[in-house]
Amino acid sequence: MPHYLSDEELTRTAPAEVASFASPVPTQIVSNGEFIPLPQTRDQQRVEARIKELADGLGPRHGMDRRQFLASSAGMAAAFLAMNEVFGPLFDVSAAEAQTPGVANQRAGALSKQFIIDAQTHFVRDDFNQAGLLDLAKYAKQNWNPSLWGENTLARFKFENYLKEIFVDSDTKVALLTGAPFDDPTWDFLTNDQIAMARASINKISGSRRLLAHSVFTPKKANWMDEVDRCIATVKPDSWKGYTIGDPLFPSKQQSYWRLDDDKLMYPFYEKISKAGITTVCIHKGLLPADYEKSWPGVWEYNTVWDVGKAAKDWPKINFVIYHGALRPFLEKPDDALAEFEKSGRIQWATDLAEIPAKYGVKNVYGEVGTSFANSAVANPRFAAAFVGTLVRGLGSDHVLWGTDSLWYGSPQWQIEAMRRLEIPAEMQKKHGFAPLGAADGPVKTAIFSRNSGRLYRIDVKTAQGDITGDKVAAIKAEYAKLGGMRSNARYGYVHRVTA
Repeated sequence: MPHYLSDEELTRTAPAEVASFASPVPTQIVSNGEFIPLPQTRDQQRVEARIKELADGLGPRHGMDRRQFLASSAGMAAAFLAMNEVFGPLFDVSAAEAQTPGVANQRAGALSKQFIIDAQTHFVRDDFNQAGLLDLAKYAKQNWNPSLWGENTLARFKFENYLKEIFVDSDTKVALLTGAPFDDPTWDFLTNDQIAMARASINKISGSRRLLAHSVFTPKKANWMDEVDRCIATVKPDSWKGYTIGDPLFPSKQQSYWRLDDDKLMYPFYEKISKAGITTVCIHKGLLPADYEKSWPGVWEYNTVWDVGKAAKDWPKINFVIYHGALRPFLEKPDDALAEFEKSGRIQWATDLAEIPAKYGVKNVYGEVGTSFANSAVANPRFAAAFVGTLVRGLGSDHVLWGTDSLWYGSPQWQIEAMRRLEIPAEMQKKHGFAPLGAADGPVKTAIFSRNSGRLYRIDVKTAQGDITGDKVAAIKAEYAKLGGMRSNARYGYVHRVTA
């Protein structure tokens, strides 16, 4: 989790763990250090205020104080009630879940065994040593919160906390651990070997296949195909991860951007991985700011889906998974994007992705929703509905993958609940030809949560569910709950500083 914020930019932020309200669902945008977080919107302020009112009013009915209530299933329901009051009835939640003891727990218990595969998760390596990441935490402990933990370490972003946030504090059953390339390798989260070591450790501890592993590939960098050969032989990744944009934070100084359909550069790679039987390729696309044509001149096109269709058509046995659903809007409120969608029926770059199967006659293109769903669900859930609806309509419900980009956003449970409860408004369905998303455990959401990734990663869900139910991680989670363990509702990174 690198931070590229300048000293001046840091003065406009505050640590999310201290400065943000510990709501079950975030009430403002959290930055992982790659960008300045947007200020809390008026609607988000209204949601936060209403959640506080509900917590103070309903907590005593459950024999809980505010903190306990907000960490409970009833508190999670209250957060979605508040969001419905502000944004409209987009989430399936009843007042009884928040008001009546036992109702929310019953629902949560019934869904707790739902098989969920998170196709995009992160933590940082043990020797990640970019001290700038800790500057705000140190300042916060000195000036705001003396009890703040870990201000001199990166423990909150590392292996042990990853286990807790992903597998104990959420209903995630299997996760895919990924990495990213940077022009400066000291910013790399994890090496390919470290990703594989984490997979081996977690799966050995658990006694089941809980963790999947990427190997990051870096076309145009020296000896990159040698690294691919080494990974095939010794690392044995479950799939591959690439960034056509090069360095994902700034226009690459090494001109390391490339195209998926570059037949001279990339087609030998596809041939090699096809022979090795590791045929799923995950590609970062989208997430550029509104001024991308000026701030990323001559580079931004490489983050569009301009190269996906031809590559997919030429290599039908390769599965191309496009991360973030190629959603372009980033570092901005989704309100303008929603207004554009309401007028034109299109979402920048995400609609382009969704149209590829029909345009090219291919069935090997997938969309993953990490970060894009999280930020839009928090800032404007109506846009989140339009985004998911667009991907499902174009790619098919059998080609959309669940991913959260956690643990940057803390435990992914709130994102899971948001997807479980989200429904596309009836008038939006009718106007844009969207099918309903349906029940939390219905066919569409089941496909998104597990069936699609299960197919790509050769996971038989029924068998895996049986293995996981009795593994060591499940036992740890059960003991944690028995001892009264609660989600911290912590987010890691930065929020916009409130000014007088």
